[in-house]
Amino acid sequence: MPTVKETFEAMAGRFRTDKSVGTNAVIQYDVSGDGGGTWHAVIKDGTCLVKSGAGTSPTLTLQISSQDWLDMLSGKQSGQMLFMSGKLKVKGDMGLAMKLGSMFQM
Repeated sequence: MPTVKETFEAMAGRFRTDKSVGTNAVIQYDVSGDGGGTWHAVIKDGTCLVKSGAGTSPTLTLQISSQDWLDMLSGKQSGQMLFMSGKLKVKGDMGLAMKLGSMFQM
């Protein structure tokens, strides 16, 4: 199983340009627990650049534990279920949050 850091290092390679048309956003991921940290993705003009650290004026911020993050990416948990149970906290553009899953291949 990949580490949280490895999932963020691979994120840009899983980005689906065709699903991001018209999206310009900064998405910040605050991951707590073992191997957690803060990363941000800049989606602009059909590209995705992922960097460690906080983003500047994020459009969307997601807060999640490292285990829940890994479970979500592996398909053991759905983002919707984690959100409904309070394990995934979302601040900002909810429409973008709903679209996120389709912008990245799992």
